[in-house]
Amino acid sequence: MVHRQSIALLVVLGFSGLMGAPATAHHSFAMFDMTKSIRLEGTVQRFEWTNPHSWIFLEVAGPGAAVEQWTIELPAAGLLAREGWNKNYVRMGERVVLHVNPLKDGRKGGNLESFVPPSAVPASP
Repeated sequence: MVHRQSIALLVVLGFSGLMGAPATAHHSFAMFDMTKSIRLEGTVQRFEWTNPHSWIFLEVAGPGAAVEQWTIELPAAGLLAREGWNKNYVRMGERVVLHVNPLKDGRKGGNLESFVPPSAVPASP
């Protein structure tokens, strides 16, 4: 009887440990055209330091002086922090250059490939 209770306790503890483990699932990058890279230069409207992804909302000059709103997906805040980023790394109103894999469906969005910080972006004319 004691042996059966010990086994039952181990099974319950084992399952409860699994339920507390962090989720490792992640969405696919199939929505992005990973064969293309585009350069975006614009003004940061908002930077969201969040999990599971951070975001840069960028205002970019489009054709005919129209302003386009781009939404760029970044890695999680923890991964960015390991690269030296923090919640104040990108500020509203700063000019930045991003290289992104664009969305396949043509919407104004993409997956960040590389980032040129404001200190390295020449002032706009």
